Amino acid sequence: MLQRDTSLPPAVLALLVINGLAFLAQGMVGMVAADQLALWPLGTPDMARTMGGVMRVPDFQVWQLVTYGFLHGGLFHLFVNMFALWMFGTSIERTLGTRPFLIYYFVCLVGAGLIQLVVATMAARNGMIYPTVGASGAVFGILLAFGMLFPNQPVVLIFPPIPMKAKYFVILYGAFELFAGVTNTFSGVAHFAHLGGMAFGLLMILYWRGRLPIKPRRRLML
Repeated sequence: MLQRDTSLPPAVLALLVINGLAFLAQGMVGMVAADQLALWPLGTPDMARTMGGVMRVPDFQVWQLVTYGFLHGGLFHLFVNMFALWMFGTSIERTLGTRPFLIYYFVCLVGAGLIQLVVATMAARNGMIYPTVGASGAVFGILLAFGMLFPNQPVVLIFPPIPMKAKYFVILYGAFELFAGVTNTFSGVAHFAHLGGMAFGLLMILYWRGRLPIKPRRRLML
């Protein structure tokens, strides 16, 4: 009798551990982490001075496009992202392999950060200066990959508890994020970062499938 592999693949396990340790470290150092590692808009110190701000506002640094994804705004924020990473990322890593999975994860993370950088910089010019943290952009990329690789896999929503195929779940979730981002629903949530993670994930999968003008050296059988 074949036994189902219930162990965590190495990349998902490593990301879960690193995010957990980063959250503990973040609790110990507080705002020091946010100042240096969160994703800040472009030109924020100059904007803060122009607006008469008295608080020190950090500027954007290129490493923040990665480090912001290992900070979280609270325990619930961390739990939701890590639960989705475990739930969907495990199947994706076993399908792609560890190295392609890590490439995919960080492409989605950085891509989401780039989109959020544009959105946050535009908001900062209107007086709303804020940092962005969280792995949600990469997680939404993983969600999209799950919907593309396992389109007919049943997914049960938490609320309401309605089962649906993964492809419809991804389409509905993406449409909701677009609506929420355009209408500024649920302010404080980086909706466009989520969409950015999905968009860059889509481009990565299309690239691996040989569907883009730039062809990969080796196509993945996705």
